[in-house]
Amino acid sequence: MTQTAVGTAPEQTPVTPELERAAEKAESRRGFLIGLPAAVYLVLFFALPFILVLVYSFASRSSTGLTVLRNWNVDSYQRLLDPLVSEIFWRSFMLALVTTAVCLLVSYPFAYYIATRRPGLRNVLLILVMIPFWSNFLVRTYAWRVILGSEGIATQISQVFGGGQVRLLFTTSAVLIGLVYGFLPFMVLPLYASIERLDWSLVEAARDLYANGWTAFRKVTLPLSMPGVVAGSILVFIPSLGAYVTPAILGGARNVLMGDYIVSQFLAARNWPFGSALSIAVMFVMLLATIFYFRAGAKTL
Repeated sequence: MTQTAVGTAPEQTPVTPELERAAEKAESRRGFLIGLPAAVYLVLFFALPFILVLVYSFASRSSTGLTVLRNWNVDSYQRLLDPLVSEIFWRSFMLALVTTAVCLLVSYPFAYYIATRRPGLRNVLLILVMIPFWSNFLVRTYAWRVILGSEGIATQISQVFGGGQVRLLFTTSAVLIGLVYGFLPFMVLPLYASIERLDWSLVEAARDLYANGWTAFRKVTLPLSMPGVVAGSILVFIPSLGAYVTPAILGGARNVLMGDYIVSQFLAARNWPFGSALSIAVMFVMLLATIFYFRAGAKTL
């Protein structure tokens, strides 16, 4: 009788192209089932609402002001060229840019400080950055209304030093303060993630080559942290451009921004086609900003 040799490996099935294709199909089917809930969620709550807004932007209004889903036209898009719309959009765009710039100037030193601390202190500082997310954004914005009011903390501090009443509420400065406060964590966290992954030996090499602190930062640290700069800027700029709550509470009727104007077209003016066209225009600008983010991110890799 023949005996099987000890330690002999069992015979394996040869890999054929048919087996490889079957494995690829099984893997594709598994990935489809895993991603199906997310795909259904995106279709229901993102794709379908966008399609509805797009359809309404080409609709018309009846003599009584009702939206009529016939007689399709581009009158609402032609109104986007009105001087009033251009003024509101330009004001919103510039305020979003200033908000992004202020958040970047404030967040970069703070993110750099967090990334260079010991792990224990670093975790505490990160928790402090995320604490605002634990409370309602509307409540925090109303708190700024109290602070910036005529009898708020700003006025009290001014009176301590012999000054008069400080009027910040219902101004562009108040809106800027509220936007910077609300979106600052969206700039700090990407910057921290980018700076924390830096190869600090490159900075040390620059200092060994007689580069001072500013030169090492400008030539090494800042270029390597640009993915965080770009990501944080996009995360701040996009919501700032379409912000509604902060301008409505802190800006008042004299500081109308794009978010307020769009809401007024839907709720007050009942002009759904024009409000939809405004929404599509804002989303188009946000899409351009997102494309810029991906292209800039690809160049920095």
